[in-house]
Amino acid sequence: MKPKDVRDLVFFSDDEARHETLLETEKLWSQILCLQKNQSLGPMGDPDSDALCLVLAGTVAVQVGKARARMSQWHSVTVPAGEDLTVKNASEEPSVVLLVTAPPPEPAS
Repeated sequence: MKPKDVRDLVFFSDDEARHETLLETEKLWSQILCLQKNQSLGPMGDPDSDALCLVLAGTVAVQVGKARARMSQWHSVTVPAGEDLTVKNASEEPSVVLLVTAPPPEPAS
């Protein structure tokens, strides 16, 4: 076992939202999403993977399928397999989001 410090993956870019893989196994995959200003990621999804989206810092607007919610630190939402996820920073402050999927999504072609 080798613990990882999530803070090592928190970086922001003025050009685009950042996303860094935290952990990856045959059965689980996770990324840290770093968004500032009006940056967003998505829509993204996988037909065979459920996901958990957890806000670690800041405030984000999340869309899962057609449902929308505004979430702040410590709020989470599940993303059922087959649904698309879009995450957008919703404040002047930067946001950090943990995204976990199981099983890992298929690589993009």
